[in-house]
Amino acid sequence: MAERLPFTLHAYRLLTRAATPLAPLLLSYRLRRGKELRLRLAERWAETTVSRPASPLIWVHGASVGEIIAAVGLIERLNVQGFRILVTSGTVTSAELAAQRMPPAMIHQFVPLDAPRFVGRFLNHWRPDLALFMESDLWPNMILAADARRIPMILVNGRLSEQSFRRWQRVPRTIAALLQRFQLCLAQSQDDARRYATLGAAVNITGNLKIDVAPPPADPAAFGAIEAAIAGRPIIAAASTHPGEEAILIGVHQRLRGQVPNLLTVIAPRHPERGPDIAAAAEAAGLRAPLRSRGQMPDGTGDIYILDTIGELGLLYRLAPIVFMGGSLASHGGQNPIEAAKLGAAILHGPNVWNFAEIYAALDAAHGAREVADPAALTARARDWLTDPAARQKAALAGRRTVDALGGALDRTLAALDPYLQSLLPARGRSGDA
Repeated sequence: MAERLPFTLHAYRLLTRAATPLAPLLLSYRLRRGKELRLRLAERWAETTVSRPASPLIWVHGASVGEIIAAVGLIERLNVQGFRILVTSGTVTSAELAAQRMPPAMIHQFVPLDAPRFVGRFLNHWRPDLALFMESDLWPNMILAADARRIPMILVNGRLSEQSFRRWQRVPRTIAALLQRFQLCLAQSQDDARRYATLGAAVNITGNLKIDVAPPPADPAAFGAIEAAIAGRPIIAAASTHPGEEAILIGVHQRLRGQVPNLLTVIAPRHPERGPDIAAAAEAAGLRAPLRSRGQMPDGTGDIYILDTIGELGLLYRLAPIVFMGGSLASHGGQNPIEAAKLGAAILHGPNVWNFAEIYAALDAAHGAREVADPAALTARARDWLTDPAARQKAALAGRRTVDALGGALDRTLAALDPYLQSLLPARGRSGDA
């Protein structure tokens, strides 16, 4: 683009260029914390042994698990149309999820660190014909370099919380210089569209792709084994919990177990590596807490079962009739309730749900989910649903009907993308595939 870059972006480019020699130290630190895979570290500076397909390549980027989940249905449809797909993400858990749920022909790479040298190497190797950025993961050097190479960029499933919007408003020229390099922003909701448009994006409202994603799978053998081990015990589950919430759930279990005999609480932390710490906290409270990552099962004497594994939320939602959605009593904006609702769980959540505000509002209005403001309210509502199966089932049915009615985002997204996809067809017809 012809206009001059804002000073902030010039400064960012200079700082990231100067910090490039420190990249090995950063990655070594992340590796020690379990946030990188040793055998794939080179991908972080855009070195790879994977060849670029000869045919047109669509690049889909999502920051982490949530964005990759949102992209699943879109990638499957693009794959059916014959396009080759490169998926990038930034976390170990998202890479493992991509391996589990994406089409076999899909290529996954870790997104390179956002330094000019690595970004240039990445784009020079892969030469994507179209770039789809999921939700709100905007890396300035990547966007500027892709624009300089005239790669069409579209923001898909765009989401922008009120908090992020206010932060960006402090540097309006900076965010406008990035968003105006996107041909289109496909927003999840009217509120998201308003915020993006105010910041300078060309916007179309297509809805939330996560609503159209098929429910997560569950291994039949694993499900059968856990179901047999539980043997009809009453269950309450907590999905994608954040620090501080597990202590609340341990306290809820202690208060409920005298009123709900043989109660089992299942906790699936947002970051599975925290499993042993959660087990230690439960045991300090006098509760038995077997860990799934160690091959342990929720036998009749366990109080808290910790599902500290990746890709098993489908199993959790099929087992538990009541699910508390994590990140909602902690200040993280709430985790995605759609999959739990689709699989028939009655949903509880705290007040901090701005990440999925529209969906939670619809679920609450339909009484398919209930807000609980504090541990006492969580205890009371869980007790009510545990002891009144009819009320619980009514809530679960209302939740499933609500998310079904909100669908259609995938078709609208594909319709908006169609002109860009059509532009790739002649080139695809002339060239073979690698």
